[in-house]
Order: sequence, then structure tokens, then C-alpha cells
Amino acid sequence: MGRVGRVNGVRETRKGGARRAALAVLGATAVLISLSAPTGRYSGSDALPVAETEPAFPAVDYAVAVDESASLADADMAVEKAAAARIALGDVSASSRITVFGFAAAEGPGQHVVDPVCSRTTLDAAGRKKIAGCVDALRKRKDGEGTGTDFPSAITQGVHDLTTGLDSGEPVRPRVLFLLTDGKMEVEDSPKYGDKAHRAAEGERKLTLALKEAAAQGVQIWPLGFGPAPDEKQLARIAAGGYQKGCTELPSAKPRASKVSGAKDVATNLERIFAAAHCMRHVEGPEPQRPPATLKIAISPLATVGSIVVDKGDPKVRITYTDPAGNKVPTSGPFHGSSFELAGSTGTVEALKIVDPLPGVWKVRAEAPEGHRSLPVAVSVLWQGELGGAISLTPSSPQAGDRITVTMRVQTREGYQITDPRDYAGLRVRSELTGDGFDPRPLTLTDDGKGEDEKASDGTFTGTAEVPAGAHGALKASATLTAAGLSSDTRSEGGRIADSEPPVTTALEFTRADVHPGARITSTLDLHNTQNTPHTLKLSVSNHKAGLLTVTPTELTLKPGESTTREVTVEVAPADAFGDRLTDDGLTLAGDVTVVDTTDDNLAVGHAPLNVHVTPEPGIWDKYWWGFLAAAVLVAASVAAVLALLRLRRARRDPRGLVLRLVDEHGEFLPGEHVAGSGQKQWYEFGVAEAHISPRIERRAHGPYAVQRNPNGGAILRRRGGGRSALSANAPVELTDGLSLALGEETHKARKPRRQKSTPPPTATAPGTDTGGQNSTKTFDQTYL
Repeated sequence: MGRVGRVNGVRETRKGGARRAALAVLGATAVLISLSAPTGRYSGSDALPVAETEPAFPAVDYAVAVDESASLADADMAVEKAAAARIALGDVSASSRITVFGFAAAEGPGQHVVDPVCSRTTLDAAGRKKIAGCVDALRKRKDGEGTGTDFPSAITQGVHDLTTGLDSGEPVRPRVLFLLTDGKMEVEDSPKYGDKAHRAAEGERKLTLALKEAAAQGVQIWPLGFGPAPDEKQLARIAAGGYQKGCTELPSAKPRASKVSGAKDVATNLERIFAAAHCMRHVEGPEPQRPPATLKIAISPLATVGSIVVDKGDPKVRITYTDPAGNKVPTSGPFHGSSFELAGSTGTVEALKIVDPLPGVWKVRAEAPEGHRSLPVAVSVLWQGELGGAISLTPSSPQAGDRITVTMRVQTREGYQITDPRDYAGLRVRSELTGDGFDPRPLTLTDDGKGEDEKASDGTFTGTAEVPAGAHGALKASATLTAAGLSSDTRSEGGRIADSEPPVTTALEFTRADVHPGARITSTLDLHNTQNTPHTLKLSVSNHKAGLLTVTPTELTLKPGESTTREVTVEVAPADAFGDRLTDDGLTLAGDVTVVDTTDDNLAVGHAPLNVHVTPEPGIWDKYWWGFLAAAVLVAASVAAVLALLRLRRARRDPRGLVLRLVDEHGEFLPGEHVAGSGQKQWYEFGVAEAHISPRIERRAHGPYAVQRNPNGGAILRRRGGGRSALSANAPVELTDGLSLALGEETHKARKPRRQKSTPPPTATAPGTDTGGQNSTKTFDQTYL
């Protein structure tokens, strides 16, 4: 949406990226101004000029002083190197400048306190690459090199690096010294501080002088102590002794000492205090993981420029980045409306700087060859952004003594509502009511879910006030949002003190809607015209990115004395209007439907806030999952039924248990019978042995005959070479001249014999019986299951 005084016109989500980045690098500003006299007429939710303090500087000059004393462990020094690289590479400003040096003490001839490591370097693409390499020159002092801790000299060096050699005409920037140490001041072995008995006291005196000079030169000092016993009182004194005014008036930007329990926490905490000193915002990632691993970290919708900082531990680790839309992004140049720049890829720390980053959860993939997977990989984000706001005054034309409600909603500059409190942590809201006939009155706006505020921590700040008895004419409610790392935003809405009830009154309300692109949301507008003249009303959607929400009708006319209702429809733009910003998590569109009476000099007579959560149109599966599920169940049931039918048919054709008997030419049964076993593809194959002497049936693979059960009863005989015949006890079928085949009087069902755990009982047999294709006597006690 447009912003009067600072940003004019509608800024598209992915357009004007360079300007957005420039504004973001200005950082957060402390505002709270004396507001100009109100106009008394509705002019939308106008932004007021920002003042009280100038905008934050576009860049910061800082020095990093790293303790090299002998008390450091080797692992501690590695951590300090990584910490220095993390803040240098994570800086989002291409104009910031950094120096890095190590320090200890000078305790003998030829020794020196300071080891210059990185001279003043501008953090553009080339500078970031240089810093990534030169911090490796930091080292731990050996015996005989001066192993104490000389704070006064380190501070003096930092102030010198930050204040000398600058162009006389360039604007003064914030100057910040970060002091990393694992202990306390130790100058007892430094001859420069006089005789040994008085060196400690002289060190304290020189420290006081160094701090005074730092304050005079505008140098903030942010100490970070680690190790078993840093002198916290001394570190606090150092922080308080330097320059106290930060990049913003917010308390978070005031220098303070920090302490961590171990070296492993140095990098994260230095990054955090760096963000506070630089008016940036810091997001710590998940627990570090060893490669191969995918780490996820979120970038706020408010971010306009940010750096994803990856502490790899091992330079052989390779990193790839995937945006919330699922795109693997490049490490340089433009892509999908963002701009990318990678630094430090060959070192242990790298950072991907992104202008206009796509908000949401990013994936950082770490891969490493064998032998380089022992160290965990950590990820964090440093970013700056822009706050947006939308203000409403209800009612917009109150009478003196009426109670009004003022609401200020936190959102992006494009009108997307911010609902995660972490995105605006530390936010300060200042509101004021001004008008004719009374002195400006402060308003208290809260987001605590109490009183008129409907829900706590939802990004909507609400307050109420009584219009003073002497108020007349113009009325204006104004509010300013300020937070570290976010450029501030001031909004106002004008109204008019009514001598009596306005001639036209309205009532309109929209409930929260969860929709897809292209959806329509409807509500009912109640209208009352108490005058004898017609009134023309205009409806519009304000405080949002143009084109994403539209309202119909845009104009309507009330007849004299008419009281009626009209349907009002808000339509959401199609999916292509959202671009890559519309991810699976969706977007919450904020806005306000405003009704003004053009007949009464554009007096605002109605207002309804919008809260529209838009998610992508579901895919075929998401839309019709129930249909697919029902179809799958139906198919599974059908398949099961077919399989059951096939099993049933197979069982009904199984030849096992068929009793076969031979019949002579006189129609007499020959002695013995043959019980068929299981068949090949449900056919039991057999032949007739000794057909002309002592005929008998025997099982024979690929024999000339085969039988199977007939599902309709009896059996079916198949002859080699073709031909099938129905077979039963009463209708023998000729096999050869003089021999026929019939079923025995008892047809056994196709069941498996019962398995018995002990020796089966003895059976009585008759001569000539063949069971299961074997020559045997007839079984009189044969049981089938």
C-alpha cells in the first residue's frame, strides 16, 4: 500500500527491491513525534513523517578484538575465529566496515599487545570474501610472546581503528567495538604499566581513560566473556564506560556485557549482541547437526534483507539452499524476485545474503565427504525489515463525550498481516489522539486480549479513550510502531466531531475467512439515511496490497429517509497475483473495508476490518481425497470378491477325493477303486495299466486321461487329443474298447487329510484299491477334513 511522506504509491511484493533493501538497511528508528494538526477529513490511513531521531545509519563501522592470551584452549580459539567470521559475513549492509585484531599483553622486549589480522574492510562482495580468509590469522599466544590480557590497549586500538583514516566529509556512522575475552585484565607482567607493585592500579587508571576516549569518540563497547571465571563486574564497567547511544533509542540497542558458560556458545551470543548493536534481528536455528543433514530456519515476512549464516566447522562441507516454495536457489545474482550473494564458501563459515527474501521456512542442506562429517553444522539468520501498520478509529465521527476505540494492526508494507509475535518481538507502540478544542492525549494500545482487545499476541493493538468534552471540528488518531531491526511506521486516521448523530449511519462486519485464491466473501451492510436528501456512498478496501482484495459494490445511493441492507462482497485475487509468496502455509491478508459519504464531504461513516487467510487451491488429491479413498476401497473390495470367487471355483474343481472305478463291457464294476489326489492345474492325470490282463487305474503325469470336479456335480473327464465328457456314477464314459470309467458311489470332498500328532490308526484294506495314485487296498476308515 502507499505511504505518504516516505514511500509513495503501491509497492509490489517483488518490485522495487533495491529501494526496499535501501530502506531496510536504514534499520530501526525511534520516532514518537509531535503530530501535526489534523485536517478533520478522512484521507485514508495516512502515514505521518518520521522524526524524534534521524533514521538509523545505512551502515556500521565495527572492530572485533579477540583475546589471544595463553589461557585459551585451542578449541576456544577456533570458536573465536568462527564467531568473528559469522558476524562479518552475516552483516546485511554492503557499506559496513570491519577491522579484526587479536590482543594479549606486551611483557618483554619485541612483544606487542595487538596482532592486526583484518585491516579496515568494506563488506561488499569482495570484502566479505576477504574477511572469510583473514580471520584465520588469529592465534593463541605462546609462552614468551606476551600472554596476559591488556584491556586498555585493546580498547585504545579499537577506537583508533574506528576513528582514524576516514574521509572528513563522510557522514558519521555508528561505531561499535566487540571485545571477546575468556578472563579479566592481567597487566601485572607488563612493564608499560610501571613498577610491578603498581601495575594493577595503573591498568585500572588507563582503562578508565580508554573508556572515556571511547565515549568521546562515539564508540560503543560490547564485551563478551566466556570461560570459567570472566570478571563480570569489570566487563559491565567496560560496557557502561563507552558511548551509550545506540542505533535506536530502544533499550535493546544500549551496550551491555554478556557472559556465556563455554566457548561453544560464543558464536551464537556474539551474533546476538551484534544484531542488537547493529539494529538487526537474529534468529537462531535448530540444534546443530552433523552432515549429511537438512536444517530448517524461518525468515520473517517483515524481512527485506537478510543473511543465512552457516557455521560448517569443516571447510569441506558443502551447502545448498532451498526457499519456502521448494526452489533450490542460486548463490549469486537474481532469482524469482530476490537477489543472492554468497561469501565464505571455502572456509568454515559461509553466509548467503538475500535481498527481498521469500518469507517462510528455508532448508539448508549440508553434505560432506567421508572423513569430514564429525563436526556439527549450525545455522542462523540475521535480518532487517520494514514494519507496516493499519489504523482504524471507531466511530469515525463521534460526539464529545463518546468513547472511541483505536486499533493498530501490525502488517507488512504490502498488507500481509503479521500474527507471529516473534516477528515483532520488542515492538513499542505509541498512540495519540489530537483534535480541535483539546490538548493531545496519549492513548495506550495493547495486544493482551483484555478489554477491547479481542485476542492476545495476534498483532492487533487496541485501546479506548473518551472524546474530551470541549472537542469540536477535526479529530485524528495516530500510532507509531517501533522495533529494533525494523524501520518504524506511523499511521493516522482522521474523523470529525459530530454535533449530533450523522445523517447516514452504517453497520458492517466481516468474520475471519479461510479461503483459496479467487474466493468471494460476503457480508451485509446496514444503512440508514435520516435526511430528506439522497446520499451517495463509496466503498473501498484500504491498508492492503492493491489488487489482492476488491470490494463490490464500489458505490451506492441511499434514497431520502431510506433504511435498507445491501450485500457487500470482497473478492480475493487469483493465484498468479500472489506469486511465490503463496506457499502451503498460506498468507493472511489484512485490510479494511471503508464506507465514506461523498455527499457529506467524504465523511467516513463505516469501517470493517478484514482478516482473510489464503491458502493455495488444493490439488486433485486434496480436493477429492474422499472420492479416491472410496474408489480404492471399492476396488479393493472388488478384487477381494474376485479372488474369493476364484478360490471358490478352484476349490469346487479340485479333483482331490474323487473316487474312480473301471467298468467292463458288461457294465460291471471291476474290483478296486482309485481315489484321485491333487491335480496339475486342477486336473488329475492318470492312465490304465494292464488294460487287457488285470486293468487298474494309476496316476501318471501327462497320462492320456484327466479328471476334475464339476461345480454342478460329478466330474469331467478329459482325453488326450481333445474331448471332454461329464462323469458320474450312473453314466460311465468309455475309455477303451471294453473299459469305461465311472465315479464311485461316494464322492469325497477336496479336503486335506487330518494331520495327526501320533501314529495314525491302522486301516483295513481290500485287494486292488489304489489311493492317491498308489496301488493299495480299499480304505474303509478313510477320513477327510
